[in-house]
Amino acid sequence: MSTTASPDSPESPEIAGISEAAPPRRAAATVALACVGVFVSYLPVVGVSTSLPVLQQALGASTVGLQWITDAFILPTAALLLTCGMIGDLYGRKKVYLAGLVLSALGCLVCLTANGVAQVCAGQALTGVGTAALLPSTLALISRARPAPRERATAIALWTAALGLGLTLGPLINGLIVEHASWRWMFLPALLVAVVTGVTGALVLAESRSTRERHLDIPGQLLAIVAVTALVYGVIEGGSAGWGSTGAVLGFVVAALALPGFVVVELRSPCPMLDMRLFTSPAFSGAAIVMALTLFAQVGLVFALSEYFGLVHAASTWDIGLRLLALNGFTVVLGPLVGRLMRRSTPPGLLLVCGLVVGGVGALCVGLFHAATGTGTAALVIAVLGIGIALAMAPITTIAMDSLPGRLASTAGAANSALRQIGSALGPAVFGVVLTERTLSTLPGHLADSGLDRAGQGQVYGTVSDVGIQAGAFLHLDSGQDTARALAAYGDSFTAALHTCARVGGVGMLLAAAVAAVTIGVRSRAAH
Repeated sequence: MSTTASPDSPESPEIAGISEAAPPRRAAATVALACVGVFVSYLPVVGVSTSLPVLQQALGASTVGLQWITDAFILPTAALLLTCGMIGDLYGRKKVYLAGLVLSALGCLVCLTANGVAQVCAGQALTGVGTAALLPSTLALISRARPAPRERATAIALWTAALGLGLTLGPLINGLIVEHASWRWMFLPALLVAVVTGVTGALVLAESRSTRERHLDIPGQLLAIVAVTALVYGVIEGGSAGWGSTGAVLGFVVAALALPGFVVVELRSPCPMLDMRLFTSPAFSGAAIVMALTLFAQVGLVFALSEYFGLVHAASTWDIGLRLLALNGFTVVLGPLVGRLMRRSTPPGLLLVCGLVVGGVGALCVGLFHAATGTGTAALVIAVLGIGIALAMAPITTIAMDSLPGRLASTAGAANSALRQIGSALGPAVFGVVLTERTLSTLPGHLADSGLDRAGQGQVYGTVSDVGIQAGAFLHLDSGQDTARALAAYGDSFTAALHTCARVGGVGMLLAAAVAAVTIGVRSRAAH
């Protein structure tokens, strides 16, 4: 059933199928399927990150290899999100949603049969493309199923909670699997959920598409892929081969040329992939910067903490998942509450700024960890960080979606998710570099204080610098006493690197809070 509305209103019937007149049951089913879709997208994300120590041992992966396993998922997600949003506008959001589930399932299948780092990266990349299709399509489905701002804010809070549930359960499920079976089987749950959800969505969802004439922006898409990939490649190569190496310099130069080229192409395009009008809204621009900074800090800290617990504490994947449970678990618990607060006229900007400040303080407190920090202390600090992230996630998405006319909602959702993934991609790349460089720079001093002779010190440093910082957790010297000294020195050096990561993450979140306060404000109007 169609209705008439102003094209700039949130209720504008841009799409056929689900609209404000959709039956309540179908609207509720659409929101539920959107939530399951984003759950499928994020189930492997932190689960794979917390399993990195296991993958390192099983595949003999270096630090660079582990960074690429993480970024192989995130890069295609960030680069293709906007195009997938446009494809959904052109050919139907249901089709893109189902395609995303199929690609996610195929990616998990590739990883399930992997025998090396390259195949895991290939599977992660396929899953990333699936996520690029799922994120904008799920937000677009929610936008049309719940067109009223208050109802949409509640639905987005549930969507955020589903995202957090995927991030929370992934490490726990993977921990159980790798303790009782091969690491490959940790990709099976996401595959099964994707298949079941795809069949259900094919039967339940109504098709929807934009009534506005749009065309694929091929030049913009190619430049976006080049810019994002080159930037992350430059960071990773700089950390492994040196900032003056050919690979690092080439990556940064290509990114520096591609990014302004992308902006110029989008400004001139009659149908841009990223509508630059989005950034005429101070609230949207602020939300974009805040989203990128927050996800940079969050995903980067998950990467660093997973490595710290696995390599310094020798924790299993299950134990790592439990210790990081609060980091994303509070998003699940507090997500619906945050949605109700926004529905009851609590300014989203206030919740956002408070969450970022709390999260920034929690991240800085990670700098209090030492090599023998107990589980209770670590869980308390991680809980503070998790509460801050939970308070910030739903408001930032709501602000981005509500700051623009309804006709730009789909593009806004895709742009919001793209910036989320760009921050997520840079997190492991930058934090991985920090971990490597800081560990190697402090290791000689800690080895000198350990009581090891010069030969032992040279052996340990040579192993860690040549093989990778993960090798430090598996050192074996001639005597048990020397091995204990070497491991203690390694643990102190890695913890010093974690402290630097904590400062980077904490300052990033506090900077995001300042940006939010200036561009969005703490009195910004709640969804109504």
